[in-house]
Amino acid sequence: MKAKLHRLCKLIVGGLLILLGIIGWLLPIVPGTPFIILGLAILSTQSEWLRNRLKLLRRRFPRHAARLRLLKQTLTAKLRGESAS
Repeated sequence: MKAKLHRLCKLIVGGLLILLGIIGWLLPIVPGTPFIILGLAILSTQSEWLRNRLKLLRRRFPRHAARLRLLKQTLTAKLRGESAS
């Protein structure tokens, strides 16, 4: 029961972030792209289809994937209180 609730929460949060990202693309005040990326990252943990699409994008755009990987490492290090090197 707890696992189903956790999955439902992830689906709701991911969907809301994507919706906020779409609104952000329409309104100049809210940046849409970060919300879309975050929503896709959350939803990819729950969807095999979306996970495969993200792998395809990583293969197609390797430079951008490398930059995102570096950004993820930097943010993870900062959140843990380590120095990013």
